[in-house]
Parts: sequence; structure tokens; C-alpha cells
Amino acid sequence: MNGTCRLKAALATELPRIEAALAEAVASLPPPVIPVARHILEAGGKRLRPLLTLTFARLFDPAGADCRRLAITLELLHAATLLHDDVLDNALTRRNRAAAHTVFDAAAVILGGDALLSHANAIVAEYGDTRLTRCFSEATSRTAAGEILEIAFRGRTDISTEDYEEMARGKTAWLIRAACLMGALAAGAGDDGLRAAADYGENLGMAFQMVDDALDFAPAEITGKPTGGDVREGKFTPPLRLYRESLDAAERAAFDAAFAGGMMGEAEAAVIAERIRRAGYDNLTRLDAQRCLDRALAALELLPDGPQRSLLREICAAVRERKK
Repeated sequence: MNGTCRLKAALATELPRIEAALAEAVASLPPPVIPVARHILEAGGKRLRPLLTLTFARLFDPAGADCRRLAITLELLHAATLLHDDVLDNALTRRNRAAAHTVFDAAAVILGGDALLSHANAIVAEYGDTRLTRCFSEATSRTAAGEILEIAFRGRTDISTEDYEEMARGKTAWLIRAACLMGALAAGAGDDGLRAAADYGENLGMAFQMVDDALDFAPAEITGKPTGGDVREGKFTPPLRLYRESLDAAERAAFDAAFAGGMMGEAEAAVIAERIRRAGYDNLTRLDAQRCLDRALAALELLPDGPQRSLLREICAAVRERKK
């Protein structure tokens, strides 16, 4: 079976089971929380994190027990962050559905996110392994730190590449790193295997965020999302940095003032997005993402060979080729 077929087969097999495990977890929440939790989780998602946890668990222990319940905990954490983010950003939609806080009371949505996070933590604790608990807790705190940095950086153009990487590592990469590491921990991997799993996950996560930043400037008819959202929200991502560097002094000063003042509307964002695509700055960002994927692939060479390693290699290719 080639890589593409392997990934499609894994998704066809695992996604229904992952969704069933999520539904079971939601059903066991306190009744007032359930409608909020269902609203965010039924909006769907790629479910990359649970798939990675399951894949790493099977890579190190092919005959091991099913750990789908553990695998969904980071998805519950991610859902909680989305609930909180939409309230903070006053977002109107999430995945083409009304944002939860526009359907429910904002306070209920924030508390619902807290309940999801606590429930996920309790599920991890059921496994009785302090290393899993520590991994989940660190993922929680690192994700929060990344979100705080993103808020602090909003509207600023003096953000260094290192600043961006620190934010992206916390906001996105750490959860993916934790998903890989938790699967390896659950399967009893040794120290070398744990390090390789963490390295793979962190670099895959960094690449995922960079590709996401590039896709923000793709036409809406391709991605299904409004073009240039990062411009309007004051997020200084790699394609936008390259665009700004191409401007002359006067143009750059005008851009900085509008960006800092939150004065970029849909029309301005569309013009900038078209210029970014024409100059190829989105593709240059994808090249940076490929360098991260190369490091992820190098980490795979230290892991046991077999169908699971081939699947992880194909996941790298899928992240590289993402269109939405």
C-alpha cells in the first residue's frame, strides 16, 4: 500500500472511532456543559492530534491496548482553547458555523471551555502515569503562553523571526508534539524513542502553522475561509513580513500605521493577499515549512520501521500539500 492510500485508509478507519470517543467523553460531562461542548466539537476538524497519538502508540507497541480515550484528550484541550479564543476575538464564526458565544452566553462558553479542559485532564489521570499527566499539563501551559504572545504581538511589525517561532511553537506545535509524545509514552517507548517522537511532533507542528500562515492568503474559493484574515487581525506572519520588507520607506510607514491601528479591512487585505501571491511570498513560507518537515522526517529515521512510520511520513507530505 502506498503512502497516500495508507493515510486515506487510516483516516477512514480511525476518524469514526475518534468521533465516537469524543462523543462519549462529551456525554459524560455535567449536563449544563454538554451543549457548548457539542457545538464546538460537532463543527468538525482534522483530528490530526488523536491520529498522531494512536499512530505513535502502535508504532512502539503494535499489539498494545487501544488508547483512543487518551488520544482525544488533546483534542478536548484544543476545543477548549477555540472556545476561549472566539470569545477573546469576538469571532462570529468557527468552521462555517456560528461561534459558540453567539449561540450561548459568553460566560457559559468560557466556563464550558474550562470544563472541557478539566475533563481531559481527568481522563489523562486515569492512566496513572505521572509522565502522561506532566506532558498534558505542560502542553496546556505552553499553549496558553503561545496564545498570550499572539495577543501581545497583535498589530506589531517589530516582531523578530525568533519571536514568531516562540509564539508558533506554543500556539500550535506544542500540542502536536504532546500528541506524539503521549502515544509513545503510553506504549512504553525508551528515552531515544521519546526524544524522536517529540522532535517529530514539534517540527511537524511548526510546519503546520507556517503552511496555515501561507494559506491565509490563498483565494477564499480554495480554502473556504476569507482571504487575508491575519492582516485584518493584526497577525504579523512570515508572508506578511516578506511583503512589508518589499515596500519602500513611505509605503512601509503607511502599512505600519494601518496595521497597528487595526485599519485593515477586507478590501485592503484582499489587495495585500493578491500581491503576496503574485510575489510568491506564500510559497517562500511553504519552503520554510519544508525545512521543518525535513527535520521531522529525520527524526522518523530513528524510529522503528514499518507501516506506522510510513504513515507518519505521509502525514508530513499531507501537511506540506495542504490546501485548506
